Amino acid sequence: MGDRVLVLGAGGFVGQHLVKTLVDRGDKVIAVYRQEPDSRFGEAETVVNELNEPEHFTPLLEQSRAVVHLASRSTPGSSAGEALAELHNLQPTLTLLQALQKQPQVRLLYVSSGGSLYASHEARVSTEDTGLSPRSYHGAGKVAAEYFLQAWAQQFNGAATILRPSNIYGPGQAGKPGFGIIPTAMACIQQRRTLPIWGDGQTVRDYLYIDDFIDLCVRAIDSPQSPGSMVVNAASGVPTSINELLATMEEVTGLMLDKHYETQRTVDASRIVMSAERAKHLYDWSHKVDLREGLRQTWEWFNTYRH
Repeated sequence: MGDRVLVLGAGGFVGQHLVKTLVDRGDKVIAVYRQEPDSRFGEAETVVNELNEPEHFTPLLEQSRAVVHLASRSTPGSSAGEALAELHNLQPTLTLLQALQKQPQVRLLYVSSGGSLYASHEARVSTEDTGLSPRSYHGAGKVAAEYFLQAWAQQFNGAATILRPSNIYGPGQAGKPGFGIIPTAMACIQQRRTLPIWGDGQTVRDYLYIDDFIDLCVRAIDSPQSPGSMVVNAASGVPTSINELLATMEEVTGLMLDKHYETQRTVDASRIVMSAERAKHLYDWSHKVDLREGLRQTWEWFNTYRH
């Protein structure tokens, strides 16, 4: 078995933060990108490849002790009415699993989803054992991927950890529609544009700062695991409505946000609150950055680096 951490989706928001953290602490990293990255991180080995055949993964897995699968091409909104588009997410995952059949000793960490998998409950907190009820094709694709991972682990004695994060945000996240309300709203504030809001703003979600999520990823990579698959929620456990979120954002920025409320989308659940007790039990992990401080740091980044 190799000594490197293979990161798929290194060019994304989470991927960039994870690669930097791993390199900074001295890990040997292979960072995989679909296209040439704008910037590289220290000693990380860079691979620019679609990796669409099992043989493409083999030489990388032979060098690795763990593989972190972050790559995704859709969101709940972008997948609306586009069921076939989820094949672009599933095919690379299945290709990886087929390659891992010959390398079952490589630890697999797969980043799934929380908010797009659990059903809406007015009084219940979703645990890892709560039944799944995806409302979008994106969520259905994540469920399918989780089951394929479980089948791989059972058949080939592999070890897979599936993280289900809530809404991750923080510095470095692109402010484009469909990829997170926080960066989208901050871009609207900065550019004096109107933010469209699906529904009446009472939709409740959980928001997790990027540094806290990366901390959980690193703990999961480092922790020993017996063969099999395990699901772990990643969340702050603090329910926040869209209206509360935007009000806090206005307080932090000192600026008003122009909002326009539109008809609720069918892909959006009204209330998703997740428990992170399993992460605390397994990894002694809990979120450290509260929403106000996380928004402050994110806004500072927006005004320093986004021009």
